[in-house]
Amino acid sequence: MATNELDTTVLNDDVTLSLSGPWVAYWALFLRVLVGYWFLHAGLTKVLFGFSAAGYLGGASRGAITEPIMQVFANGALLTFTNYAVGWGELLIGLGLLVGAFVRLASFFGGVLMFFFYFTNHGWANGMTNGDLWGLLLFVTLAILGAGRVWGVDGYLEDTEFVREHRWARYLLG
Repeated sequence: MATNELDTTVLNDDVTLSLSGPWVAYWALFLRVLVGYWFLHAGLTKVLFGFSAAGYLGGASRGAITEPIMQVFANGALLTFTNYAVGWGELLIGLGLLVGAFVRLASFFGGVLMFFFYFTNHGWANGMTNGDLWGLLLFVTLAILGAGRVWGVDGYLEDTEFVREHRWARYLLG
């Protein structure tokens, strides 16, 4: 078995899934554009029309396992930082994913945001499996698949002399 194939049995039939095939590339592109649009739209809305996490961090955090941490960010300079970081962070993450630039870096920070959104969910009123968890899983998937190489800027950036000479830079791309 090659390292880019998955051998399994489905309904008593042996099945080999080629992870380097075109359908995986199309799926990675679809996920990247979908998540990129999701975050670009969320970020643009916050940046253009204003956003404050004060209500969420202050009032909605009651009963959350992270309430003590959230209360620290609920007012003052840390609230201002949070409002700025969430709006602009979502916008830049979404833009990076849409054009396929620095996809692993964007996916890392998108995953960090989704991690915080998930664990600050007050009491998981809608269950442990929610949109924040699925968003986190999507960001991890995009990072693993190197989705920026499929019709994205990362495919071109990886061919530059700088990236060839500095292998660590490839961890930001993909």
